[in-house]
Amino acid sequence: MTEYVTVAQVDELLGDGWAAADKKAEAIFIANVWMSDQDLPALDPMPEQWPRAAAYIAREAAAGRIYGQTEHGLMSKSASAGEVSTSKTFAHGHRVVSAGENLALALLKPWRGGLGAGVVMLKRV
Repeated sequence: MTEYVTVAQVDELLGDGWAAADKKAEAIFIANVWMSDQDLPALDPMPEQWPRAAAYIAREAAAGRIYGQTEHGLMSKSASAGEVSTSKTFAHGHRVVSAGENLALALLKPWRGGLGAGVVMLKRV
């Protein structure tokens, strides 16, 4: 597994209060696993967006919002009050993506699948 971020880097990027001290090491482990799961290309040096994305994932992981429980199968919810009703149906594998995970995915978009896949951002020196 590639190390995308460390506790010290996340403390620097997000401030020391991003997680309780006893949750930081596990959150960093989860963030590095999550980043490794994104199928990013092997680049050296690593783009500066990657540790930042990993930092947001670490914060979400410390709060229990990454690799949490997912519901499998079909789930339906409905409610009604008089003539007003609402209904939601979620497909197999439904899960909620947190704001921090969405931000991390946006930061990684140029290196992930879809449009922009295989594109390497160059910096002129």
